[in-house]
Amino acid sequence: MMNTSPRGDPEYRIAQLEDRARDQTLAMACSLVSLVDLRDRYTGGHSARVASYVRDTAVRLCLPDEETENIVLAASLHDIGKIGVPDQILLEPGKLTEEQFACIRKHSEWGWMAVRNVDGFHQAALLILHHHERLDGKGYPSRLRGTEIPLGARLIAVADTFDALTTNRPYRAAYTLDIALNELQRCAGKQLDPDVVEAFCASIENKSDEKLVVRSA
Repeated sequence: MMNTSPRGDPEYRIAQLEDRARDQTLAMACSLVSLVDLRDRYTGGHSARVASYVRDTAVRLCLPDEETENIVLAASLHDIGKIGVPDQILLEPGKLTEEQFACIRKHSEWGWMAVRNVDGFHQAALLILHHHERLDGKGYPSRLRGTEIPLGARLIAVADTFDALTTNRPYRAAYTLDIALNELQRCAGKQLDPDVVEAFCASIENKSDEKLVVRSA
């Protein structure tokens, strides 16, 4: 008797293998990103936190599931290009020289180059490339303006900025939640997308309220 089970269908098996290969590729890429985080003790776990913030914001904006997952994927890998940044620059505790900062700025392009040819990662690669663009056109690498910047990259920019503000650095202590949110709002419309900032702040404040309820129970 012919096997009519979906598991016996060659197309089903090929799709399964493709999904498994994509999952393995993602796991390997995320492992590389975690190594980047481990190099800098001040930003350990940064990529995972940014991805979590991005997911919450995308849900708040009611983005489709597939688009949300693609943006979260890019957020998980947004700093993968920092693998190419030398330790003496990445771990520099003081102010960077213009030459050192130019090297740091290359990480978005290096990240794009690392994943752009991986099957299923093309859209995520574009978000990695543009996550340091600014609404006013003063970002990098392409100096895109406004909606020229992909929406996913605008989400990552807000989450990335917030996590940087709320993380202890060698040159300053982490900002409090209120100060960090105020700083995001100050940058809205110039550096950051105001609609994304509004959704991000709402998601953070909602989580803060939930935690207060749990603590008071």
